[in-house]
Amino acid sequence: MPVSLPPALVLSLDLLCCPTCPTCRTRRLHPEGGALRCPVGHTFDIARHGYASLLTGTRATSGDDAAMVQARDRFLATGAYAPIREAGALLAADAMSEQGTVVDAGCGTGYYLAGVLDQLPGARGLGLDTSVRALRSAARAHDRAAAVAWDVFRPFPLADGVADVVLDVFAPRNPAEFHRVLRATGRLIVVRPTGRHLAELRGQVPAMVTIDPAKEQRLHRALNPFFEALVTEQVEYSASLTRQDVLNLVAMTPSARHVSRADLNGGGPLPDQVTVSVLATAYRRR
Repeated sequence: MPVSLPPALVLSLDLLCCPTCPTCRTRRLHPEGGALRCPVGHTFDIARHGYASLLTGTRATSGDDAAMVQARDRFLATGAYAPIREAGALLAADAMSEQGTVVDAGCGTGYYLAGVLDQLPGARGLGLDTSVRALRSAARAHDRAAAVAWDVFRPFPLADGVADVVLDVFAPRNPAEFHRVLRATGRLIVVRPTGRHLAELRGQVPAMVTIDPAKEQRLHRALNPFFEALVTEQVEYSASLTRQDVLNLVAMTPSARHVSRADLNGGGPLPDQVTVSVLATAYRRR
């Protein structure tokens, strides 16, 4: 039985282009038999979980697995990262009208995209991610948020100049594509950790992935040809965590692939408070 098109995906159909056609930016997708189809016949499935599989035929080489997604859902449900979500949402709300379009690159479970849409009652959102496990959550994160399986490092299956805001929170970046899909007056919002982020936990669990001290310089070099920074806000606070919260926090990040159970259980007590420290910057197109 064909899968019915999710209402949020219907809202975003005019954004999507066929990723297979050489002229993908001009060949839009339309619904047909529970799938999306381009004018020359390329067809893309709608998963029963509600996201569109535009990566059909391409095996994703990265993305969160089921355990990471479950850990992320548990951790984010504590509200420990709610101030980060709010900061990104407020920057987005300042940059667009209530009727605008938000594209979340590397959307994960859709937590941050949903925060933006909560601030903008008439806006619509589209999340891109390679992880089908995360997309199952993202497709349910908000009634105005569609979810699409896509690799952020590849040219986006989106028309030119369709987004009022591109949101990038703890996610990979594709500056050229961010620039292309944003409207002339659009804004890119990038949220990334500072060197103090989770310092207490990193000190206790050395196997965790470190934060490159040159991260800000690399970000500037990558974005500078395309974007100019308008405003940067620092969000820093101390979060009280239970042991289970800490385990979920480690398990939801790329550190989960490097940290063993012995790393967590054999190095003494885990911190019950950690420093959360991020920078959130709004950029305009050059």
